[in-house]
Amino acid sequence: MLGGAPKGHEFFAGKWVRTYRGVGELIRVGKQIDAGCFNVTICFPLSPQWRKPAMKSSQSSDYTQTNEQRRLNEAREGHIPWKKWGPYLSERQWGTVREDYSQDGNAWNYFTHDHARSRAYHWGEDGLAGISDDNQQLCFSVALWNGKDPLLKERMFGLTNSEANHGEDVKEYYFYLDSTPTHSYMKYLYKYPQAAYPYNDLIETNRRRNRGDMEYELLDTGVFNGDRYFDVFVEYAKQTPEDLLIQISVSNRGPDLAALHVLPTLWFRNTWTWWPGTPKPSLKQVSGQKGVHVVAVSHADLGERYLYCEGDVPLLFTENETNNQRIFGTPNASRYVKDGINDYVVHGNHSSVNPEQTGTKCAANYQLNVDAGKTAIIRLRLSNLAPTAIRDVFKDFSATLQTRQREANEFYKSVTPERVSEDEALVMRQALAGMLWSKQFFFFDVDKWLEEHGVDPMQPGARFMRNAEWFHMVNQHVISMPDKWEYPWYAAWDLAFHTIALSSVDTDFAKEQLDLMLQTFFLHPTGQIPAYEWNFSDVNPPVHAWASIFLYRTEQALRGTGDIKFLERSFAKLMLNFSWWVNRKDRFGNNLFEGGFLGLDNIGVFDRSAPLPTGGTLEQADGTAWVSLFAQNMLEIAVELAAHNDDYQDIAVKFAEHFLWIARAMNQTGPEGMWDEEDGFYYDVLRLPDGGTRRLKVRSMVGLLPLCATSVIEPWQRERVPRVAKILGERLRRMPELANSIHPTGPGHLGYAQRGMAALVNPDRLRRILTRMLDENEFLSSYGIRALSRYHNDHPFVVHVDGHEFRVNYLPAESDTGMFGGNSNWRGPIWMPVNALLIRALMSFYLYYGDSFKIECPTGSGKMMNLFEVAREISNRLARIFLRDKAGRRPVYGGAEKFQTDPHWKDYILFYEYFHGDNGAGIGASHQTGWTGLIAKLIELFGRLDERQFLDAGRSAAFAKSTVATAGR
Repeated sequence: MLGGAPKGHEFFAGKWVRTYRGVGELIRVGKQIDAGCFNVTICFPLSPQWRKPAMKSSQSSDYTQTNEQRRLNEAREGHIPWKKWGPYLSERQWGTVREDYSQDGNAWNYFTHDHARSRAYHWGEDGLAGISDDNQQLCFSVALWNGKDPLLKERMFGLTNSEANHGEDVKEYYFYLDSTPTHSYMKYLYKYPQAAYPYNDLIETNRRRNRGDMEYELLDTGVFNGDRYFDVFVEYAKQTPEDLLIQISVSNRGPDLAALHVLPTLWFRNTWTWWPGTPKPSLKQVSGQKGVHVVAVSHADLGERYLYCEGDVPLLFTENETNNQRIFGTPNASRYVKDGINDYVVHGNHSSVNPEQTGTKCAANYQLNVDAGKTAIIRLRLSNLAPTAIRDVFKDFSATLQTRQREANEFYKSVTPERVSEDEALVMRQALAGMLWSKQFFFFDVDKWLEEHGVDPMQPGARFMRNAEWFHMVNQHVISMPDKWEYPWYAAWDLAFHTIALSSVDTDFAKEQLDLMLQTFFLHPTGQIPAYEWNFSDVNPPVHAWASIFLYRTEQALRGTGDIKFLERSFAKLMLNFSWWVNRKDRFGNNLFEGGFLGLDNIGVFDRSAPLPTGGTLEQADGTAWVSLFAQNMLEIAVELAAHNDDYQDIAVKFAEHFLWIARAMNQTGPEGMWDEEDGFYYDVLRLPDGGTRRLKVRSMVGLLPLCATSVIEPWQRERVPRVAKILGERLRRMPELANSIHPTGPGHLGYAQRGMAALVNPDRLRRILTRMLDENEFLSSYGIRALSRYHNDHPFVVHVDGHEFRVNYLPAESDTGMFGGNSNWRGPIWMPVNALLIRALMSFYLYYGDSFKIECPTGSGKMMNLFEVAREISNRLARIFLRDKAGRRPVYGGAEKFQTDPHWKDYILFYEYFHGDNGAGIGASHQTGWTGLIAKLIELFGRLDERQFLDAGRSAAFAKSTVATAGR
């Protein structure tokens, strides 16, 4: 096509190739791999035109329009409430800060698992495989009883921090198998033993073990011996946004006939007790079709709806109100209380349920006898349609369920690259299902909570109370949780990473999540983003801006245009947050930042959130690197906004200058700086009370994170803001030392395709850090990048202060100290979020260097790779954690033979909080699909690139064949 460029293309390497102005592309020397929205800052999302052939639509001419994607469009543009009902029920409300009204702040002991069946919650509800509306007013979940347990299985059991040798931990086996983003189809699996659940054995055995012992798990108790358990599958399918089909399938995996009570349970969150004047809703049995029992629901906000239960099944009613007699030894306010159904089923107390068949909590009591190897099925329907409006309640049930299953398959096929393996596709789908199941309604009015504690933070001399400085906060939203049992509360930096993974399936929800943290009732008046409910004032890394520009670019690729309003409102609030960092965490105004905790728990030699035993302050390499990346992200956003409002050029200058000041301060080689020329690594700097300084030479993720403060500058970005380029050029002319402290950029230092580079590290430092990072005797594990160098296995870092020894050893698994509760460890294991950021950094450097920068990977192997190949290698190692190896074993499950070999276990994936630094086994929270769900994004990313390479190779072969044929003629 010699007459001119096709729209959206440019001429490269002898052919027209598609480009994305403002989005960028990944170029390999001599060959193009078009990564679409492989953004200069983001380096993850991919353009939809490389997805499978799509039906055209008015929403996107490229994007595959499955029925599920149409529902997403309807929810966004037509305000059709496809997301009103979803998995918004917590898996643990007991033991949370919200429910803690103790004097000493011991939330775990104040409201225990033993209390949970009898005590009405204040701020939320929990359940097994549960759902609710998006305000958690009406809840549904499944309860079970095997005839032997001392209580109904209504919620997950786990150990508190004082009960476990390795921190709090859920002691159940359950799996999020499937979910679409609108929750039009969901599937969940819970494994329920047929023998009595070993509550006391788990508690007592773990109490006797120390931190050096293995954790005592449910499988270790022998309760699953002989496969004497039930697989309980729970599926939800939406016939309409307000009409939900529910199927419970119970499979007996044991050798004998076994009995089971299955109690689908419906109840209201108790608002009438805690919020005076709130109308009390009701549930009551009403007549229905023959063979169908019906519960009528009446609620002031939700209106009327109905639960249809197939079969001649007894309905049990009680009230969701506290059993004061059992818990506190005081009279009950109601004759029927929360644990009434439990007492009826387990203890045969028929007077504990309401014979008038009405209440605020009810359950259908299905009593099953399931033969060995057989499956029993229970069907229910929760609908806004009255019995008079439905001729046959379950007539189209199976067909609708199968349709939603098929549509879920179509949806995941559309977002899964064709070039990934079947096992990779399975991991990717279950990771994203876990992300979607981990949504939870989170309600916390801090001012009311403080008032209920008798604390008025506005009054002088008010007593100290956790989170008292956050009295402005009212959270009342569906939020993506790290883990709905272990972390049933949001964490700011976790949430930012969640949105990256969620963008693969639901950019709208991902954007909403970032919006939430910047709203008036979340963001502190000072500009601080809340950390997490145990201490909202703790400090998480500032990754919100990075996630915001990521989602903007993702939507830009998917829909052809970015949401500039989202970007602009985010930028305004993020300005406040950046100012908070500069004013609060740069104590001496020298552009070296503290931050304390920063999400890395015990990574330092000292507790970074406590006063230092040496006195003085700790200037942190990670804190400084995070703020440098923050400045780069804000610069990129300002450049984007400048295309719509030229005034943003002036703001862009300020963020570019912040980056220069930070880089200059951090990169000094003298005692004031963080770069150690001898070691070729970044370290924290301890500033002592006498004015002296000391670098704390721990080779950890703290010293790798400066690599992540890296962003490519595209030619179009320079062209968009000429005033910025002019002012910065003048600044560097007057202060040339600023240019000496950063990666070379600007005239005379442009990289591939005339790209510039904003980075803390210059080429020499990049090479020196990577040499350590890619050394298998230091950071590079077979399963990703360790958080601490293995060097410290033989060379622990030790500091003596006033007769006390402080030590950092390489610990590839769990922590051996109680720092930060001891339930997570950054001294050796592999953590997905920081690995993903390192991959992003390598991709950014590759966009600048192409093949001109190669490094030995692994160090000492003699194998040279460009930085794209290094990024792929790390990603492959991370994916290896979950994928079957040649022996058919998944490293994530370590030596747990049941998970490795049993056909009913081996393909159900758990996404742990972090992973063993040497063998890849999962550690910590077992359902932290939150940021570990990033593995889905990595599989998608490199699968798309493989797909594109395959297409290019096919086109080249076709061209060669055509040329030969033409020449022959």
